[in-house]
Amino acid sequence: MDYRSNMTYITFGGYVEVHKYRYLYFVVMFMVYILIISSNVTIVCIIMIHKNLHEPMYIFIAALLINSVLFSTAIYPKLLIDFLSEKQFISYPACLFQWFSYYWLGGSDFILLSIMAYDRYVSICNPLKYTTIMQNTIVKIFLFSAWILPACQVSVVILLSVKKEICKFHLKGILCNSTVQTLHCVRSTILNLYGLVVLVTSVLFPVLFILFTYSRILLVSYRCRGVRRRAAQTCLPHLLVIINFSCLIAYDVILPRLELDSPKIVRLIMALQVLIYHPLFNPIIYGLKMRKIYYHLKRLFYRFQTLTSSVVSSHG
Repeated sequence: MDYRSNMTYITFGGYVEVHKYRYLYFVVMFMVYILIISSNVTIVCIIMIHKNLHEPMYIFIAALLINSVLFSTAIYPKLLIDFLSEKQFISYPACLFQWFSYYWLGGSDFILLSIMAYDRYVSICNPLKYTTIMQNTIVKIFLFSAWILPACQVSVVILLSVKKEICKFHLKGILCNSTVQTLHCVRSTILNLYGLVVLVTSVLFPVLFILFTYSRILLVSYRCRGVRRRAAQTCLPHLLVIINFSCLIAYDVILPRLELDSPKIVRLIMALQVLIYHPLFNPIIYGLKMRKIYYHLKRLFYRFQTLTSSVVSSHG
């Protein structure tokens, strides 16, 4: 507690030999952050610019990539500052905001992935009804729900936590997530139960819906050879991301409640996987593997290469 400013600060203890490798940590994570922002923003701009990409599937991809940018921007700048600082700490209000952003965007991703699975299900299993079902109004409702519903759910958790008195001022991780509950003087049963309800509704139900939807798609594609290749290209990467992301989120949410004392290096690796894997591989899996987006990306890089060559030749 800083009594001069009447501000509560929380310290982080999840860094491994940060004083020895601070510049290595900073350079690597800064490059990852730039790569995440540039790759996601590039594909979002391509989807916005080209009218042939103004379809529900690509709109949902753009929303998912925007979430990746917001998620990384809420985490990485503070992370980079901590790498170069002698002490790693954060104010309690900023910690709560980071906690909110972390789970709001994570929950939003799961809803968007569920919507994308439904979109693929309708497109492959009911192609004649696709334009009727996936109208612009429905797409807007889906997008609105994907951002507002998890925001409301996580806001309740934050509001309940604000009223709780904290007696500890040290977190074992490198950022503020559900481990903030370990700072409370008295662990709240209501908060724990509500957190589990949010976990079930925001993670478990969407994952089950996605698995059910893609199992139906695989059955249809098995019976119809014409859609088998297209379905396989869409389903396999999608399911891999879902399984990996679900396991990481489940670990992240359940571990603080079980109060297991896992090694510091394990917690650091798991935290970095959440911060790196999902935002970085989203543009690869949902962008580069989509033929139309890949086509526009090739044209963009070709123009950039041509422009670079012309500039070099003119100066030469």
